[in-house]
Amino acid sequence: MTLTKSQLEHLKERLLEERSRVTADLARYHADTSESLLDESGELSEAPVHMADLGTDTEDQEVDAINAARETIELQEIDAALERLYQHPDRFGRCENTGKPIPMERLEIIPWARTCE
Repeated sequence: MTLTKSQLEHLKERLLEERSRVTADLARYHADTSESLLDESGELSEAPVHMADLGTDTEDQEVDAINAARETIELQEIDAALERLYQHPDRFGRCENTGKPIPMERLEIIPWARTCE
């Protein structure tokens, strides 16, 4: 079963929504990262910091970096899905492993899904 035009249009909108969300998150991450390196004067901060605060800050930065890496991969998947949708709408929503249709419920949650599972 091929997706209808209205389903394809809906999935295109979902992909564009998700793309906007991810790019906004990545922009916020980059802004926060740049901001945390500089103090108010634009210079690198030399304020004394407690060792426990340094550990917490480092852990927060690592979590943020992991999330940014995950979202970068997600953005690549979304862009690839949009490309597939535009170039081959008749094949969009088909499992790359089996060729069977990907359930609409799955595509609603993960519109860039390539497989049934």
